[in-house]
Amino acid sequence: MKSNVPALYPNTTVGERVLEYAANKSSEIPEALLKYHAEILNLENSIMSISTYQAQAMSFLAKVAGAKRILEIGVFRGFSAMVWSHAVGPTGTVTGLEKSPEYAAFAKKALADHDIKNVTVIEGDALETLKGLDPEEPYDIVFIDAQKWGYPGYLKTVLEKSAPGATGRLLRPGGLIIADNVLRAGVVADPSSDNPETGYFGIDPSKTTGDADRYGANEDLKALDEFSTTMRESPRIDSWLVPLFDGIGMGRLLD
Repeated sequence: MKSNVPALYPNTTVGERVLEYAANKSSEIPEALLKYHAEILNLENSIMSISTYQAQAMSFLAKVAGAKRILEIGVFRGFSAMVWSHAVGPTGTVTGLEKSPEYAAFAKKALADHDIKNVTVIEGDALETLKGLDPEEPYDIVFIDAQKWGYPGYLKTVLEKSAPGATGRLLRPGGLIIADNVLRAGVVADPSSDNPETGYFGIDPSKTTGDADRYGANEDLKALDEFSTTMRESPRIDSWLVPLFDGIGMGRLLD
């Protein structure tokens, strides 16, 4: 296809069928995790969970990277941590940072209920707990899926604590930074009236501040744009922004 415009399917119905086909032709994640995801969808704020197809994509990326140590910023109810656990296998480890005591407790119980022993959940504001991490070995992947206005701060800390020769380095050379929700239903890229999601989330593109806890808030949009700009312009990162799901920002640490 010569064009960059992803006009792949004539309507949503066809798109959904193609996605289902793609998921069925991709390597599966364990049935127990699929059942847990279905349970999450019936709980409050289920929109904050990744989809099962995104879980397939993340598992694939982890295996391609040969990842054995993964850091997750934003655990929510623990589904994505379970996916990473499956991807790295029993000899690998996953460390999760979660600000909400409620979600941290929920995730810990869910992990125990599923007999998953290679995931550690650290409770506290990741903007602070991230700075205090001192791993014996650097991580292979850092996955960011927490409060959106914090993304620039997370990236700044990861880069500072992954400098060449740094003690307790966070991310290894060639390691991956993967960030979820970087497009926010496309509104980060196009907040104009051409994008129906702009009106759906009640966003006023002329404003520069907003409720940081609201999905699609203007403060979040500015932070996500700053994050993606830094990923693109940093000489230390080889980046690729993927317009799938809610937008996946990916970067490979060069040094």
